[in-house]
Amino acid sequence: MPAARELLLDAAFAALRTRPWNGVRMVDVAAAAGVSRQTLYNEFGSKDGLARALVRREAEAFLAGVERALAAAPATAGTVAGTDAGARCAAAACWILRTARANPLVRAA
Repeated sequence: MPAARELLLDAAFAALRTRPWNGVRMVDVAAAAGVSRQTLYNEFGSKDGLARALVRREAEAFLAGVERALAAAPATAGTVAGTDAGARCAAAACWILRTARANPLVRAA
C-alpha cells in the first residue's frame, strides 16, 4: 500500500481533474486519500506545501518522460551517436504536447 504522502498527492492530482486549484479543499483531499486532515497537515503543513510537493512530483515525472522520449527516438545510420537530433527533438516535442494536454496540473495553472 502506498504511503500516506503518495495517497495524498494522488488525491490532490485527481481533484484537479474536476476543479481548479482554488477549489480544491484540504478536507476533500484527506477524505479521498483515506486519511485524516491532521495527517495531511502533518505531511505538508499547508495547502501551499501540498501544492509545492505536487508540482515537484509531477515535474520530476515530466522530465523523466522527456528523457525517455529522447532516448526512444529512432536510430539513424550515419549520425552522431546513431541518433538523429531532429528525430529526438520531434519525439520529445510530441511527448510533451501529448502529456501536457492530458495533465490537469498544467490546465490548473
